Amino acid sequence: MRALVFNAAFDVTVDEVPDPQIQSAGDAIVRVVATCVCGSDLWYYRGVSPRKAGSRIGHEFVGVVEAIGTDVGSVAVGDFVIAPFMFSDGTCPHCLNGITSSCVHGGFWGSQGTDGGQGEYVRVPLADGTLVVVPGGQPDAELIPHLLALSDVCGTGHHAAVGAGVRPGMTVAVVGDGAVGLNGVLAAKRLGAERIIALSRNPARQAIATEFGATDLIEARGQDAVGAVVELTGGLGVDATLECVGSAEAMTTAFAIARPGSRVGFVGVPHDIEFPVNIAFQNNVGLGGGLAPVRTYLPELLADVLAGRIRPGLVFDLEVPFDELPAGYAAMDERRAVKAMARLA
Repeated sequence: MRALVFNAAFDVTVDEVPDPQIQSAGDAIVRVVATCVCGSDLWYYRGVSPRKAGSRIGHEFVGVVEAIGTDVGSVAVGDFVIAPFMFSDGTCPHCLNGITSSCVHGGFWGSQGTDGGQGEYVRVPLADGTLVVVPGGQPDAELIPHLLALSDVCGTGHHAAVGAGVRPGMTVAVVGDGAVGLNGVLAAKRLGAERIIALSRNPARQAIATEFGATDLIEARGQDAVGAVVELTGGLGVDATLECVGSAEAMTTAFAIARPGSRVGFVGVPHDIEFPVNIAFQNNVGLGGGLAPVRTYLPELLADVLAGRIRPGLVFDLEVPFDELPAGYAAMDERRAVKAMARLA
């Protein structure tokens, strides 16, 4: 079968790899219908984060169950399923507490002997706890991007909003205009925010942010962005801040625009960040969020997608044939695309 393989920085290729097989009674084999590139994939694509040459990559996919192990009971052959970006058993103490991203027996796709999600088939361990069935079988093609977004970026943006304590009537700022940040805007709107300030200098991303509910756009970074947000809020800062990048500048900006007593919800994978503890202490600003437990949020977000209340798949502004998915990496790296996807069926 075909699958994407990481070779070196800026070098990913579609190669032939062995077909996955059931290895344990809790496994399922999923035929991938659609997959995509994540902003976090770019960290190793750019050589910032280490990754072993020859390893399978990708962690977002939806598809059809082709085979199941003897202990699998919650999914069946033929089900159309969403796979969150981590697998989890759903029964350990952390899963039962809602933090499926810290599952005692869970892990990431493309590591610990698991397949990457950017391939024709994926072996899914802990299938009962991991996979979420979409009712009614394989959906129409138009719905696929919105379901695919639920595998990571929609739930991750939602986690930022939850971590920041977004409530109805609040003024919220979103730092980062990638797919997660844009879904953070969507999440803030969904949770009832009255005013949503999106920090973005890209017209295409601004359009998506506005579609998702942004009321104000700040075309600045660093101290200029801080000054603009403070001015917009009458010198107070925002009631909740979503940090969706993972860079030092983004974290510094997030804490600088947070009003005293508020919270920053961070979901950007941290790289070279020094926590601004002095600002946090002086202004009583808390920090929430972290590695998003997407599996926990999936049922409620899926219900909203199926009801047509949210359309998180609008972040997919580039669709390529599966064999050309490496070009999707390049387009995202060069900020020519927000998020690239490929269909396989």
